Amino acid sequence: MERGNQTGTFEFLLWGLSEQPEQQRILFLLFLWMYLVTVAGNLLIVLAIVTDVRLHTPMYFFLASLSCADILFTSTTVPKALVNIHSQSRTISYAGCLVQLYFFLTFGDMDIFLLATMAYDRFVAICHPLHYTMIMSFRRCSLLVTACWTLTNFVAMTHTFLMFHLSFCSKKVIPDFFCDLGPLMKIACSDTQINELVLLFLGGAVILIPFLLILVSYIRIVSAILRVPSAQGRRKAFSTCGSHLAVVALFFGTVIRAYLCPSSSSSNSVVEDTAAAVMYTVVTPLLNSFIYSLRNKDMKGALVRIVRGKVSFSWGQ
Repeated sequence: MERGNQTGTFEFLLWGLSEQPEQQRILFLLFLWMYLVTVAGNLLIVLAIVTDVRLHTPMYFFLASLSCADILFTSTTVPKALVNIHSQSRTISYAGCLVQLYFFLTFGDMDIFLLATMAYDRFVAICHPLHYTMIMSFRRCSLLVTACWTLTNFVAMTHTFLMFHLSFCSKKVIPDFFCDLGPLMKIACSDTQINELVLLFLGGAVILIPFLLILVSYIRIVSAILRVPSAQGRRKAFSTCGSHLAVVALFFGTVIRAYLCPSSSSSNSVVEDTAAAVMYTVVTPLLNSFIYSLRNKDMKGALVRIVRGKVSFSWGQ
């Protein structure tokens, strides 16, 4: 047994994406393609929002923040997985593992908090349209995003610092393709009770409280929309929420499966957990850019103007 924080040469082994050698080349090309498309798609969304004055609204301000978080989120795990596949190595240093864990938790939780903030924005826009501009001022939006970053860093630091107190057996295999809380606690050689309790209460709160806030917001939104007299007005109101609802369902569905559903230590369970991790770390950030661009008329128009070279870098307050 070794104390991971007492040696600079301590390494973990990552289970990876597959144990089949013949699948490695296909997986490398597939994940490289998904990563490049994710980064390019989300960068285009940010560029479209920054350069188009018509998109200088709170909804798109939060969307730009979500796109930035998605780029950083997927960049925390996928490049290391690609390097390991290409080099046919599964190692990751103890320090590298904890750094990856910290940033993974930071950007993953940032996605959750931003989705809740975007639901609140839609609630104000639909339920309090006359006061929307006053309530969702640029200063208020900036404070909300800053609060999200502060909370995510606090949560990530708490979990990461608790990992310093665990002992790990040398060359233990992490049952995932990146360093995450659950897999790391499974291979710890010391008592993980405190870590498990913090993960249960703090981690559960990070997932469930934003999810409940989103649920309450949309209950209020649906109630308000159903009171709209015209069918066209109802369709327009629902259309502004469709993309966000699709992303919420996709992201929270996979996150809840990964973190709140118990799994065993069998090889089949490891495969299922890895598949769920791939869904919310790789597939969801990839699909977010398509959902928000293809389902949004204003966003499609802004992207077309970028392609045609008609851009302007002034930000409307």
